[in-house]
Order: sequence, then structure tokens, then C-alpha cells
Amino acid sequence: MPEPAATPSLSHQHPTGARGQELLALLGTGSDSPSNHIHLNGCGLTGLPDALRQGTDARVLSLYDNALEGVPDWLWTLTALTTLNLSANRLSALGPGLGQLTRLEMLDLGHNGLEALPDEFAELRDLRFLYLSNNRLTGLPPSLRHLHGLTYLNVTDNALETLPDWLGELADLTEFRAYNNALTAFPAALGNCTHLRELHVMNNRLTALPAELGRCERLTRLMVQGNRLTHLPDTLGGLTELTELDLRFNALEEVPNSLAGLQHLRFLDLRANRLTKLPDALAELPRLEKLDLRWNQLASLPPAFRALEERGCLIYA
Repeated sequence: MPEPAATPSLSHQHPTGARGQELLALLGTGSDSPSNHIHLNGCGLTGLPDALRQGTDARVLSLYDNALEGVPDWLWTLTALTTLNLSANRLSALGPGLGQLTRLEMLDLGHNGLEALPDEFAELRDLRFLYLSNNRLTGLPPSLRHLHGLTYLNVTDNALETLPDWLGELADLTEFRAYNNALTAFPAALGNCTHLRELHVMNNRLTALPAELGRCERLTRLMVQGNRLTHLPDTLGGLTELTELDLRFNALEEVPNSLAGLQHLRFLDLRANRLTKLPDALAELPRLEKLDLRWNQLASLPPAFRALEERGCLIYA
């Protein structure tokens, strides 16, 4: 499961089933939980032990990789929780009580069968990391627009065809993952997310990128492979912090001269497009380490590209 980089305090930890079974045995004796970090991962649970309702001081509760089809209402009374991991279960819905967990900073609901999200998400104002990958979502509810502290949002592997304009209101968003959906367009409002550093939208049905994306000047990774792009906006040249640009498996016939402005770009992947020519300006990229041009319709490389090879850039053509 993908995780945000450089967030060790909230990264997922999936202890072995043995540790979870030992904790279950301890709870079965009526003893208090040994800590406020409770991990019951991979225990085959179909329900939650009643003893857990005594964990009112618990800050971390991880129930990853079980067989839960639902959770009891008393779970929402554990209001000290800052991390809740319910991923890789069999959940098809969540109760409205979720909104009581107002201290949550990380919530993982990935790899379930969720088709909708409760309106009470709007109450989770401290949420910073939200994982919704591998569900059955066809849309994102307006309640998410109130999560102004959100820095990481993962909605990959769902059935999304559109993204809402209110995504642009998530001003602190630094990483957005929406690959493996059915997106046909991208909201221009995402250009308002000026703190965005990583954008992953590969394997969708996008035919264009909005010009407003050029306002996301802190982007370092832009991953758009496996779409239906026929052209790129000139404004991409303003993404001067970009280090990786993946455009393979699209339908590009040309790339704009403005890409020469990507002064920090190290990896440019243009494989499997319809390119018949390339701008000489790409040879001016001072930090480019790898340029992949295979499976295009290029008769030859521009002579200017010799300068790239001479300074050590690896070119596949």
C-alpha cells in the first residue's frame, strides 16, 4: 500500500499476526491493554472484542487485514484516537459516529468495499492523511472539502470518472494519488493547491491537463503515464522544482519548448507516444539524467541532443 514519504510518526506499521493474537489473549483475560497503541492486524477478526471499548485512552488502533464487515457503534466513542487503520477488511459502509473522532490525524479505509462516505467526515478537521484506495467509490462527497489540514489524499483504484472543483480548497495538500480510476478530465481548480509536491494520476482516461497546473510550482513528481494526452500545456514549463515527469503511454505528437524551463528535471519518460520530432530546447535541461524516447515515430534525434549525452545523460531512443 503506498505511503507518504517522510512521515514516520504516522506511517503504517503492520505487526505480525502473532503479536495481535497475544494481545487478543491478554484482552480475553480481562486485563487492560498494555499500551495506548493497539495493533490487532491479521487476526482473522469478524468482530471487535468488547474489551476494546475500555481503551478510551487509546491513540492508535490498527485493525488491518481482518474480516470485518462492520464495526460497532462504541468504536466511535474512543475519541482519543489519532490513528485508525481499518484497511483490508470487508467494510461496505461506515456509520455516522465516525464524526466523533475529531482528533484523528490518520485514517486508512483502503482495500474495502466502500461505495459512499458519511457526511460526518466534515467533522474530522485535524485529519492529515486519508487513504481511500481500492474501494468502489464513484465520487468524492462534499464533506471532504472541509478537511483543510489534509496533506495526503489517496483515492486510487476506485471508479471515479470526475474530480470535484473543491479539491482546490485543500490548500495544504502536498501529495494526491488518483491513479487507476476512469478520470476523463482534471479540475483546473487543483492549480490552487500550491503546496502540492506529488501528483499521481496514471492509468486514467485524461485527454488534457489544465493550464492551471502550472501554478503548482512546488511539484517535484508529476506521474501521468497511461492516459490519452494529445498535447501538454505550455505552463508546465513553470514547474521549476519538478524532478520527475512521466508521460509514457499517451498519444502525444509533440512536446512544448517550454519544458526547457524544468531546470531541476532529472527523469523524463516519453515512451510509447506518437512523437515525430522533439524541440532542441530539451537539450538545455541542465540536470537531466535519463531521457526515454522509445516506441515513438522519431526518425532521428536532434543534433543538439549530443550535448546531453556528452555530459552523461542516458538516452533511450
